[in-house]
Amino acid sequence: MNNGRSRWRAEAKRYGAPAAFLAAVTIAVLLVRSGLNTKSAPAPTTVATTATTTNTTTGPRRKQFYRLKSGETISDVAVRFNTTVAALLALNPGIKVNALTVGQRIRIR
Repeated sequence: MNNGRSRWRAEAKRYGAPAAFLAAVTIAVLLVRSGLNTKSAPAPTTVATTATTTNTTTGPRRKQFYRLKSGETISDVAVRFNTTVAALLALNPGIKVNALTVGQRIRIR
């Protein structure tokens, strides 16, 4: 009876730590991803600055495009270019987020 119990303990030591580590990493990844996908804006901060302005005119912003790489999603592109999925969808009205292809050109600005 004691031999079965000691074998069970040996197996628990062998597989328990890696399983606990994988569970902890999975939970950490899910928490980080959920934090990145929140819609709430960060708390505003006030910084006192002194600024000078010059009267320069700039033309309209040039359109910028990005070609999708393998495994990328529309949210990956939004994070990469510091924008939102909604903004990208507004710039790309014909895009189907469930049917993206490698090399597809997406307007980002």
